[in-house]
Amino acid sequence: MTDAVQPASRRWALAGLAAASLLSSAACAATPPASGGGNDGGPAGGNGAGSYADGTYTATGSYQTPGGEESIGVTVTLESGAVADVQMEPMPSNPTTELYQGKFSSGIKDEIVGTPIDELDVSRVSGSSLTSGGFRDAIEQIKGDAGQ
Repeated sequence: MTDAVQPASRRWALAGLAAASLLSSAACAATPPASGGGNDGGPAGGNGAGSYADGTYTATGSYQTPGGEESIGVTVTLESGAVADVQMEPMPSNPTTELYQGKFSSGIKDEIVGTPIDELDVSRVSGSSLTSGGFRDAIEQIKGDAGQ
């Protein structure tokens, strides 16, 4: 009978290990880089890859959370079509959004600086996944503004 009944602490430990394993697997899942096939709306061109004017561009992206719509400001400096710098302006409406926008903002630079803007594929940064929707929205606006 003792084999069938596990102590509560052991059940909690096993549940914790299972959850950590699942989260670790999800966080490590790789997203393949975008191909140069030109399917995501870069300025019109032969292969879909855009030509962008160097400069600094700012846009506000919106995204949906369980608590409602949120926004985040994005400022990108482009050099030869690649991201040379990025600055984020968190615009949270509640403490949870403030936490996740802060995490995203602190990790995005390491993820994208040096990457061509047409190859950005951001889905999760520093544990924040919903904020990336607002970031992608802002990047699409910036691509439109910077397109030649």
